[in-house]
Amino acid sequence: MFPILLGLGSNLGERFDNLTSAIKALTPEIMVQTISPTYETQPLYVTQQPEFLNLLVRATTTLSPISLLDSIQALEVELGRKPSVRFGPRIIDIDIIDYDSLILNLESLTIPHPRMHERLFVLRPLINIVPNWIHPRTGKTVQQLIDGLSDPGIVKKYIHAPSNKSTQ
Repeated sequence: MFPILLGLGSNLGERFDNLTSAIKALTPEIMVQTISPTYETQPLYVTQQPEFLNLLVRATTTLSPISLLDSIQALEVELGRKPSVRFGPRIIDIDIIDYDSLILNLESLTIPHPRMHERLFVLRPLINIVPNWIHPRTGKTVQQLIDGLSDPGIVKKYIHAPSNKSTQ
């Protein structure tokens, strides 16, 4: 069993329902342990789009990093994600933030997530569920990463976490 962190986001349709559906639909090989609070945030990079709801899931898995990526990408499609502009609007987005503190650089997958350190919508939920997490590449704590943000953006609302899936 490998500890993992998944980041989930949605800015189309019923955003909260999209996040809840994604968590409930995770494969049996992904055992959810903790779900962060949900935050409403302004989009980054492509700013002319609806605001996002974002959260983090702490889980364990028996899947390899590539199998995990394949599984969550298939789930995104199953839940209605369509090809779009990079960083554009989406019904669901699921990112591997961390996989057992592994450092991995593949063409299709980089772990830890290569832009997590610049995203308050990842760091704020992370500090809620794993406050002592250390970035495997930089050696910095979550709080140090937050303090290092030049433009942290605005976290507009704090919304309770979706329920954990009922069967594991």
